[in-house]
Amino acid sequence: MADGEAGAYREFKALAEAADRKFARARDLPLYGGGDHHSRKAFKAYTRLWRLQQERRRELVAGGLRRWEIGEVASRIGQLYYARYLRTAEPRSLVGAYVFYEAIYSRGYFGAAAGAEGGGGGRHQALLIRYKELRFIARFLVVAMLMRRAEAVDHLAGRLRALVEETKAAYPKTNFKEWKQVIQELGRFLKADGAYKGSRSLRYDNLFDSYPSNLASIARFHSKRVLKLKEAVLTSYHRNEVKFTELTLDTFRMLQCLEWEPTGSYQIAAKELTENGTVSDQSGPSGLIDIHLSTEISDGSLPSNPQKAIIYHPTVSHLLAVLATICEELSQDSILLIYISASGCAEQNMASQKYASSSSSHATAASAFPIDKPNSHMSSDNHLRLGPRGSGGPNNLYPEDLIPFTRYPLFLVIDSENSHAFKAGHT
Repeated sequence: MADGEAGAYREFKALAEAADRKFARARDLPLYGGGDHHSRKAFKAYTRLWRLQQERRRELVAGGLRRWEIGEVASRIGQLYYARYLRTAEPRSLVGAYVFYEAIYSRGYFGAAAGAEGGGGGRHQALLIRYKELRFIARFLVVAMLMRRAEAVDHLAGRLRALVEETKAAYPKTNFKEWKQVIQELGRFLKADGAYKGSRSLRYDNLFDSYPSNLASIARFHSKRVLKLKEAVLTSYHRNEVKFTELTLDTFRMLQCLEWEPTGSYQIAAKELTENGTVSDQSGPSGLIDIHLSTEISDGSLPSNPQKAIIYHPTVSHLLAVLATICEELSQDSILLIYISASGCAEQNMASQKYASSSSSHATAASAFPIDKPNSHMSSDNHLRLGPRGSGGPNNLYPEDLIPFTRYPLFLVIDSENSHAFKAGHT
């Protein structure tokens, strides 16, 4: 091995370690309330790393660069694109994630590497790479589902099942209980979502859906003040709910309902790095992944998609903290949408209580939320349960908990059998 080749690989490893640290900082930040600075730094670091392995491929391969290392870099870039999509709701970012994931999968960066390792320490290394491949396919599945690529989803689901079975057979002493559960969750999710196969997208489409300001019943409100849906908080908590990874079926559908279908034509190109006018062999460890969007995916005549904070199984205190953080940065012309899907605890003796209330000689007009008895809600069963059964009051969300956020333009969607408890004037 020449000194130049070894030096190139050492440079690659040093840049990879620095990029990984930046990636960890960006990944640990919540996808709301800022954090773009760390995301941009991570993007910059991985872009530099990706360019290095393209320009000095032969030296890096001779110095010891392996295919799975290239797959790991591309996977991190895909994760950063997906995180940017969750943070900004830009369709371009979702497409970017899909392009990188598809390139990794089609070139078999992880698969070929896992199968090439030998025994002993190589066998342990192969298992670690196999775990990387399983996690990668799970991430790819989520992106493909959001892009409504039905054929890709079916193919990836089959590949994930087969890969789990292959790994179990190859490593019989390893516990794969977690991945068995992932496969079961995926089956339930695809079965529940399969009812929408072949139907039009849940996203708004300007070919079928009128732009709201064009409707006379809505346009008349814009003469005084124009409000735009800029932020949305989506969360759900049900026992044994249908989900895949940390994306529940309810938030998955609601996420799409809050987006416009891209109307611009675009092209996704994944081109191999050419050498001497010929396409390079795909068995090589690298290649050029070139994203070219011929036009803007989002139509300038349509409003931008609202930014969405998707919270998986939050506690009440966590949910309220997220809402407070988002409201702190909400502009005056913005509307905050809150979507909560959770089990409720309706009052069991509603009829008798209504009778007692109507027959009381001391009945008075009540406000939407009684503020003269701040602790009166603690004895009521009109709440949503954001936690396991029997966990008690700290995990119960009451209508009064949301009063502070009504200082802002608020659109509240409660998806529950107890949604009536959150109607203004009911409690």
